[in-house]
Amino acid sequence: MPKPKPEGKRTGFTTGACAAAAARGAALALIHGRPPAHVETDLPNGSSVLFQIHHGQSDGDRAQAVVIKDAGDDPDRTHGAHLTATVVQLAHQPGLFRLEGGDGVGRVTRPGLGLEVGRAAINPVPCANIEMNVRAACGDWLQRHGISVTISVPGGAVMAEKTLNPRLGILGGISILGISGIVHPYSTSAYRKAMEQGIRAIAAQGERRLVLTTGGRTERFAMAELDDIPEYCFVQMGDFVGAALARAASSGLREVWIGAMVGKLAKIGQGVRNTHAHKSSLDMVRVAELARRVGGSETACLAIAQGVTVRFAAETLREQGLEHAFMEALVQAAWRAVKRELPEEVRVTLLGFDFSGSLLAQESGC
Repeated sequence: MPKPKPEGKRTGFTTGACAAAAARGAALALIHGRPPAHVETDLPNGSSVLFQIHHGQSDGDRAQAVVIKDAGDDPDRTHGAHLTATVVQLAHQPGLFRLEGGDGVGRVTRPGLGLEVGRAAINPVPCANIEMNVRAACGDWLQRHGISVTISVPGGAVMAEKTLNPRLGILGGISILGISGIVHPYSTSAYRKAMEQGIRAIAAQGERRLVLTTGGRTERFAMAELDDIPEYCFVQMGDFVGAALARAASSGLREVWIGAMVGKLAKIGQGVRNTHAHKSSLDMVRVAELARRVGGSETACLAIAQGVTVRFAAETLREQGLEHAFMEALVQAAWRAVKRELPEEVRVTLLGFDFSGSLLAQESGC
């Protein structure tokens, strides 16, 4: 008997894989007059997985099946979503396959996402995977009939409010995503892809300005400071500094702002391309050297070098009246590191915020 995976290591399934399983289950229900309890589904990565059909029904030329998404140990906003496939027989249209998005599946409202504006946000790989599974389930039946598949997600519009979809211009629901069909626990690959997609979408609309922030709080701070820039120009890059800058460089953007607080600024200044704690560590000796340069006492600098957070350094220097000078040094170091990643003609502005949202330092230039 295989050992259970340790907590935090259990894989799950993408919305695309669950939609494909639901569609295959609904197709089988349509053909056989009753829904299956389970359905074996081929994933885009070539593997086969048995999914449970949690609800299904069949009524003549129409059938439905539901698969509940299990994201494993990944903190996925769509975990527990009811991926629902409704299939309808298309008489006198043999071999035809039609795929639509229903309630709870977002609609694309902006160009630059690799999807047609006005269409459902079902990405190309899931589209192909859904069709492949439905055709496999239907077999010879499709020689006599066509089939229409509609994917819906009850409550998807509410789920989507907690995702990047509204910022990307995908409105009214979640996206049907997945390259492999598998969600790896605590995987950030989906976040990175969405972030890069957001930058591409900004450029595709002819906009040449981009504001990158390290999270929701710094985004709010930056929006308050840069209130003349449209909201859709703001992208949360999270820890993916290198990937965000590479995408900005390749997208032809001409003005890039970055808003961050002390910890991320210190890592960016070190030249770190992924600022996640598991991917990179802070060089506190370097932070202490910055503190020394702005006039920090030797006692304070020794304590900073032995500390573990830049926030501690900032609070220590605040007691000596050096918080602003320290933030300016962090911002300048980060600005130089960012400029090395972007073309010379791109104007870069670094904004350094404290934890209450006050702008303590700014560096700008080409």
